[in-house]
Amino acid sequence: MRKFIPTPSSSTLELGFFTFHYYALAILLGIVAAIWLTKRRYAAMGGNPNEISDLAFFVIPAGIIGGRIYHVITSPQKYFGENGSPIQAVQIWRGGLGIWGAIAVGALAAFIFFKAKKRSLSFYQLADAIAPSLLIAQGIGRFGNWFNGELFGRPTSLFWALEIPIDNRPNGYESFTTFHPTFLYEAIWCFVIAGVILRLKSFKNLARTGTVFAFYVMAYSLGRFFIEAIRIDEANLILGIRLNLWVSGLMFIGSLAVFLRGSSGNTQKI
Repeated sequence: MRKFIPTPSSSTLELGFFTFHYYALAILLGIVAAIWLTKRRYAAMGGNPNEISDLAFFVIPAGIIGGRIYHVITSPQKYFGENGSPIQAVQIWRGGLGIWGAIAVGALAAFIFFKAKKRSLSFYQLADAIAPSLLIAQGIGRFGNWFNGELFGRPTSLFWALEIPIDNRPNGYESFTTFHPTFLYEAIWCFVIAGVILRLKSFKNLARTGTVFAFYVMAYSLGRFFIEAIRIDEANLILGIRLNLWVSGLMFIGSLAVFLRGSSGNTQKI
């Protein structure tokens, strides 16, 4: 009998009177890892690591709110369509954080934080310090989707396929039992990019003007484009193409231009 990746039978951990959602725990674990690594990288660049602790109080809530808003706006049918549940729009533990919204609102909060008072490093140096940390946080957070039985792709019978309970299968796919574990593909891709940034010495020379962050956005967008192409969860379409495919493509092009400009010799501190 062939073995596949099972979907966990429960998405919560019960400890007495307390209920912990694995999705929330995965997000929390990713945040803790990101703060730890960012503080180390920020200090190595000559910055005061205590600033990262202060920054976290602003950026983390902003990122979560931004990610949720993006998810709800780009998937409104689930919450406001026929048979939708508006109250679920604020139930983050059920899953659903759009990375682009999290990055945009989180970056805005960080920019305001750095402009409100003089810091030991520039905002762009912070961006370069935090780039691999965000990737690791994203990779860890994706395992929360595994516990929720979501973010999977087209049906497949490969040995690493993900078994999905019938209640979690989209309309039209009820007869299939195993699917591409796109949550796992994305997690692995995030870890690989983070490893490249942390291991390649050339990135240390670029960690001055946001070029490393541009590489993060560029590389993540490239992988997300192909992963998004095999996902089958409900999504808004533009000209018959999933919205996140458009976003990933545009983000890749824009960040590629920034990366090439920064890596060609523009090392002026901003």
